Amino acid sequence: MKQKLAILLWSATADKPQLVATPFVHAAAAAAFDCEVEMHFAGPTVRLLVEGVAANLHPWPGVDTSILDMMRQAANLDVRFLACAMALNALVGKDEKLIPEYAGTAAASAFVQRTLDPDWASLTY
Repeated sequence: MKQKLAILLWSATADKPQLVATPFVHAAAAAAFDCEVEMHFAGPTVRLLVEGVAANLHPWPGVDTSILDMMRQAANLDVRFLACAMALNALVGKDEKLIPEYAGTAAASAFVQRTLDPDWASLTY
């Protein structure tokens, strides 16, 4: 069984919070099985890493758990949050702070490399 998982967030954006919960639930589940997990934020999904954005999102009406709570659950299990540098520069203001769970940048080639490596599984949302 593969013990490494790379997850690409691309279309699970802040304007569609009902789509955002699942990637973090899957990341936390994989990490709970002692899987090394990286989440790669691309395009507009980098906005989820901006302080205050995910904290104000809930996957469904009536759910008290925020998207940030789900992100923190995954991060507490050592899931790494990596962002596309180009998207960060284009979509995050210089005065905006990123959440502490943000682990750094990774180029698109880093995710592609993971998908080509037989030791890694990958999911895209």
